[in-house]
Amino acid sequence: MADYDIVGKRIPRVDGVAKVTGAAQYTADLSMPGQLYGKILRSPYPHARILNIDTSRAEKLYGVRAVITGKDFGGFRYGFLPTTRDEPPLAEDKVRFVGEEVAAVAAIDPEIAAEAIELIKVEYEPLPAIYDPEAALEEGAPLLHEDKPNNISARVNMNYGDVEAALASAYHVREDRFYSQSVLHGFLEPHAVIARWDSDNSLTIWSSKQSPYFVYRNLATFFRMPLSKIRVIQPFIGGGFGGKNETFALDYCAALLAKKTGLPVK
Repeated sequence: MADYDIVGKRIPRVDGVAKVTGAAQYTADLSMPGQLYGKILRSPYPHARILNIDTSRAEKLYGVRAVITGKDFGGFRYGFLPTTRDEPPLAEDKVRFVGEEVAAVAAIDPEIAAEAIELIKVEYEPLPAIYDPEAALEEGAPLLHEDKPNNISARVNMNYGDVEAALASAYHVREDRFYSQSVLHGFLEPHAVIARWDSDNSLTIWSSKQSPYFVYRNLATFFRMPLSKIRVIQPFIGGGFGGKNETFALDYCAALLAKKTGLPVK
């Protein structure tokens, strides 16, 4: 190990002092001059058709600068893989999980934004929900997406070697059913984003992301603009573990609300 500069050596944490002294600033700590505050309305149902969204009362509330719903995204869909791009930034025809994003507002302070969210009235038609992945595959199961038979979003087939021959020659074969509890990304810092449009029609976002590449490609696709016009700034990250790689509804909503209002939106 003596021949190596890095391997086997103790490496100082260059960000350690800033973090333990509280000097490190995360996305939620940042503020822009004249910024607005965004809030998102979420679905209370696991599966329901959206019959109507009335935003009129929220739009008239003092301090509200913009309100958006799924129709403002013009049918845009995103997803982690090209084969799974079926998610709108805000739900359009129906919601598919508790907490799915339905509408968003931008207001002059967080309290007014929260009040505006309460004033948005959504008329739902509850639909049968699915709580088990195997039940979702059965014939006649409620479909989350009508163009995905048996609720199969995508297929990936991998084959290595002769499986049947290996099983036939095995000393012992055990078949069983294994179950693991849900596992979540346990980062302490919540998701946060600030979006700002500049005078040259370029977009700058400050976002709690592990990688800038997913979000700036997805935003470039939605806004139909070159990648060179989007700048992603990553402040300190309060944990991620893979859960802060993707683009989320709040990223799209912040960028679109900022474009509609001409002001930064957090």
